[in-house]
Amino acid sequence: MKKTIITVVGKDTVGIIARVCTYLAGNGINILDISQTIVQGYFNMMMIVDTNPTDKNFGDMADELGRLGEEIGVVIKCQKEEIFDQMHRI
Repeated sequence: MKKTIITVVGKDTVGIIARVCTYLAGNGINILDISQTIVQGYFNMMMIVDTNPTDKNFGDMADELGRLGEEIGVVIKCQKEEIFDQMHRI
């Protein structure tokens, strides 16, 4: 399994989760875990997804999600699990 951490941050609007999940489902990417909060009108979501089933390479997926974020007014970032883990080691 190839896990990727996806974060979505920005001003809360209708349809953020729907648009991100539609992209993921359309590319065969399975959501393993998801957490989202809204704090004083700001949306924050973290997802752990399995990118193994998709034919897209990581760079293309990250770029496409970044562009999707621009379209809907949020910032979407992707990190491979192993890099995320190394960056957050104590």
